[in-house]
Amino acid sequence: MIATWVGGGYINGTAEYVYLPDYGLAWAQAPFGYALSLVVGGLFFAKPMRSRGYVTMLDPFQQIYGKRMGGLLFIPALMGEIFWSAAILSALGATLSVIVDINIKMSVVISALIAIFYTLVGGLYSVAYTDVVQLICIFIGLWISVPFALTNPAVSDITVTAVKQVYQSPWRGSIGKNDTWVWIDNFCLLMLGGIPWQVYFQRVLSASSATYAQVLSFLAAFGCLVMAVPSVLIGAIGASTDWNQTSYGAIAPKDRDQADMILPIVLQHLCPPFVSFFGLGAVSAAVMSSADSSILSASSMFARNIYQLAFRQSASDREIVWVMRITIFVFGGLATLMALVTGTVYGLWYLSSDLVYVIIFPQLISVLFVKGTNTYGSVAAYLFGMLLRIGGGEPYLRMPPFIYYPGWTTEQRIHHMTGEMEDVVVQKFPFKTVSMLASFLGNVAVSYLAKYLFESGKISHKYDFLDAVVSKDSGEIMDKTTLVTRGNNIGLSEMAPVKPRLSVTLAAAFKRRDTLAAETVEEEDESSPDSSHHDE
Repeated sequence: MIATWVGGGYINGTAEYVYLPDYGLAWAQAPFGYALSLVVGGLFFAKPMRSRGYVTMLDPFQQIYGKRMGGLLFIPALMGEIFWSAAILSALGATLSVIVDINIKMSVVISALIAIFYTLVGGLYSVAYTDVVQLICIFIGLWISVPFALTNPAVSDITVTAVKQVYQSPWRGSIGKNDTWVWIDNFCLLMLGGIPWQVYFQRVLSASSATYAQVLSFLAAFGCLVMAVPSVLIGAIGASTDWNQTSYGAIAPKDRDQADMILPIVLQHLCPPFVSFFGLGAVSAAVMSSADSSILSASSMFARNIYQLAFRQSASDREIVWVMRITIFVFGGLATLMALVTGTVYGLWYLSSDLVYVIIFPQLISVLFVKGTNTYGSVAAYLFGMLLRIGGGEPYLRMPPFIYYPGWTTEQRIHHMTGEMEDVVVQKFPFKTVSMLASFLGNVAVSYLAKYLFESGKISHKYDFLDAVVSKDSGEIMDKTTLVTRGNNIGLSEMAPVKPRLSVTLAAAFKRRDTLAAETVEEEDESSPDSSHHDE
């Protein structure tokens, strides 16, 4: 779990923000934001998800909102995973191009192919085992290089440059009055938007028990913070260096528009060659450890929730595995393409978290903790969240806003790809968190409204075109799947057809043993003729 969060974007991005003159440590939010997201995920989300025996994050959505809505929610989840893999791969490209003077594009393609290859071969096992090795590489590689960089004669004391201006403004950073809301918005985005990812639930749902899933989350939170320390130090070292004395040259990285590569630059120019080799190996390891899990997550959601549950319920396990292998290849290719086409690491990363935070997070809360939301609310929430978020614009993708939130300003920025000056609209309003809340409230309000209108007969039952309200409550139209889902578990009938002698062992694998007894009693009830009476 630690290795999945500690990716190339995490290590490079943290160092980059500590180093950037106007930002500094105060704006390097990823380590704390993601550590807290693991804590919150462990406290509130790991247990209900694991104890109900879901297989992917989209299962509860499909169980309650139906298969089509699950498919719609798959889109932001998929985009999130692909943007995130792309951000990581572009971080790798930046890193490798500093070590060996090879073409960035070539290095991204090669490393993506390696990650895709071993994910194809071994699935979750190969990802888990390689993650362990990669985590050790990251830890050793970065910590070996820190003391060498600190003692380089070109670097002044980092405790001094934290508060005083030496070569650039202090690396401790500060949060201006008008930026407070933006800071809070971004922090909530990392903390809460870090939860609804299949990458996280993949680990939670494959843990041996619900309690163990929680423990995993808390330990990973601690691990993430520890792993960020060398990154922060390297960013600080970059901010305390007189680049004129190094092999890099007189112009500092920030003035050459290479701030996003500060970590590999420090390793390359302030450490002896054998050390920088280890350090840069660490970054490559970090990148692959995250890209592989992410691509696997996206393809497992596709194979189970889209292919199996929505199109081919009768598909054999073997067929599903092949579908996964093909999609691993396709999604890996898509992520690589994005990494080559778009610019900064952090921008891609933020946009991906945005969509997940604004659209999926409120729906996950509704599904797990709010009784009585239905498909109508879910569709409304999806549209609300999407409109409000996309309306705010995204400067990284050159998407101009069409909703100008209070307090917006325009700034001149150099576009990172073309190098031209552009006017960019900057929203100072915490619109992401507001969109998320609007989406959540919209879900609850529209769900209850639809329920009321159909149940009171204000709208005829035949207009319930999503079958979300009427069919849930009437005994006649109820099919097997909705009956079984009365208990909190997805019924086996919905999982996959199973041979009778296997069904007991399978049930034990999918859910807690103590609910099994209750489940069989319920099944007997269903088979007796007057079942509809008990159930009502």
